[in-house]
Amino acid sequence: MRDSLLNHLIAVSALVVNEQGEVLLVQTHDRSDTWECPGGQVEQGEALDQAVIREVYEETGITIRVLGITGLYYNSSNFLLSVVFKAVSTSNCIRKQTEEIRDAKFVNLTEDAIGRYITRPNMKSRTLDAMKVRHYAPYETWTAPPFQLLGRLE
Repeated sequence: MRDSLLNHLIAVSALVVNEQGEVLLVQTHDRSDTWECPGGQVEQGEALDQAVIREVYEETGITIRVLGITGLYYNSSNFLLSVVFKAVSTSNCIRKQTEEIRDAKFVNLTEDAIGRYITRPNMKSRTLDAMKVRHYAPYETWTAPPFQLLGRLE
C-alpha cells in the first residue's frame, strides 16, 4: 500500500482575482486549446500554499495572497491529486516566467462566458467551483516529530 502512494502526484492551482474582479488565466503550449488557472506540481517537502504561490509567480510574475482551498480533484488515470486555491493578486504586471506558458492575462470571467476561455471540462468544473465558493476548507502545514504547526489557512 505504501509504494502505491509514492506514485501519486500532487498539483496546485489558484483562481487568482485582481482588484477589478478579473481572473488570471494562462494558456500553455501543451494545452493551447484552452485557458486555465495557473499552477503546477508540488515539490517534495513543499507546503501546498507555498507551492501555489511559487507556481503562479513562476508562470506569470504575479504575486498572490492565498485565501483558502476551494476543492480537491483526482485524476485516476494519471494518479494526480489537484488542490485548487482561491487567491488575490498583490501585483498586476504579468510577466511570463517559463517557456511552458504561451500567454497569460486577466479576464472578466463569468459563468456564462467561461466556455470562451476554458474548454476542458475538468478545468471548467474546478474553476466554476472556485468562483462560487464562500467558505474554505481548513489547511495546515506541520512538521513531525516534534509536532510543530508551520501554517494554517481557514
